[in-house]
Amino acid sequence: MFQWSKKVVKSVTFNPELADESLLAQVESYLDKQPDKTFSDLCKEALWQSLCVPEPVQPAPQTAAATKPIEQQIGELQRQVAGLEERFLAKGSNRLEAMEHHLLQLSQQVAQLALIVNERSFIQSPTQLEVVNNTSYSVATPPQEVDPVISRLSQFLDDF
Repeated sequence: MFQWSKKVVKSVTFNPELADESLLAQVESYLDKQPDKTFSDLCKEALWQSLCVPEPVQPAPQTAAATKPIEQQIGELQRQVAGLEERFLAKGSNRLEAMEHHLLQLSQQVAQLALIVNERSFIQSPTQLEVVNNTSYSVATPPQEVDPVISRLSQFLDDF
């Protein structure tokens, strides 16, 4: 069997006849519309079709991505990864800022509640507490006990 080298170059000759010139114009027009294809790709496709080889047996046509140098593909992937990292970090940063804002609000509310608790005396019985606006408490003053000695002396003071 004939052994092919890794790369075989065959030439195609177009004669100065009307048919060949017309074909060459068609080839150039086709290649202008599909810049990712080469003349070699076009010739191979034509040979596959003219030899009536079924499509499942034919090799998949190479796309522009397959013909790009590896360095370009790596660079493109690195740019995509960098973009994803930027978006991910931006979302994470926004979430962190929102959480910090909520924590600040909560700590301010806790501080306000602590001030309210410190201002109020909760020694009174629970029945003397009244809820006002569901956030602050108002404490009713308890009836003061009257000392019996003072009450007797107050009668004498009233006589003077």
